[in-house]
Amino acid sequence: MKPIAVYDTNILLSGLGWKGAPYRCIELARQGKVEGLTCSEILNELMEKLATKLKFSQPQVTDTVADLLSFLRLVQIANTLKIVETDADDDKIIECAVVGSATHIVTGDCRHLLPLKSYQGILFVAAADFFAQFQ
Repeated sequence: MKPIAVYDTNILLSGLGWKGAPYRCIELARQGKVEGLTCSEILNELMEKLATKLKFSQPQVTDTVADLLSFLRLVQIANTLKIVETDADDDKIIECAVVGSATHIVTGDCRHLLPLKSYQGILFVAAADFFAQFQ
């Protein structure tokens, strides 16, 4: 069975900024080795960070999101899941994974997500570990 992964916003942002483990994880989805999932809430956060942190122009932001949507499956979430009390923004990542029947959440969030290790059978993994397992 092909792994199904949700990439946390920090992985998408890092993967677009340089060619480290987050980039390699995203490329696994681009190549069809894993199925990648996202939702509009993750993409909205990504668009805001691309503009503010990486100083992307609006056309660059639009092109980047269009590229991601060419190989990531978009799911709709209801924003009703409440798991991470200390950072409610992380709930959308988990809810996206639940709705899309993901096997993994790839994240760099060492404070809130990685310590959870799993939720309803969905594994929370660092980019380097995910890439090592599925390259």
